[in-house]
Amino acid sequence: MRGEQRNEETILLKVEDTPACPQCGGPTLLLARFPHAWKNGLGRDVSGLREAVLCPGCHHGDPAAAELLALYAVDGHVSPENLDVFGGLVAAWVESVRQRTVDEGALNAEFELWKRGEL
Repeated sequence: MRGEQRNEETILLKVEDTPACPQCGGPTLLLARFPHAWKNGLGRDVSGLREAVLCPGCHHGDPAAAELLALYAVDGHVSPENLDVFGGLVAAWVESVRQRTVDEGALNAEFELWKRGEL
């Protein structure tokens, strides 16, 4: 893992032996672990860590991942020669992932399906 500083927060990146994609089960190119906070049911802040993987299959249509996936497609891996470009692209991708929230409607719909035994 490699740490990148962001506003006194550490973002850890793993580029080798990354886990399988939780969506499709396929191989991933990158794992990012970064601080994340949310409000609980009482309105109190809860701090923790969040992980995101970059999957070439699942994220090919994601504008935030497009240039990062292109770098991997062209160069095949992170190297000293592309490290500066990689750093900027991964920072933009992580910031995009950081801003994503849960679709409460979809989550509730899946929960209802699960309660009925349909999922």
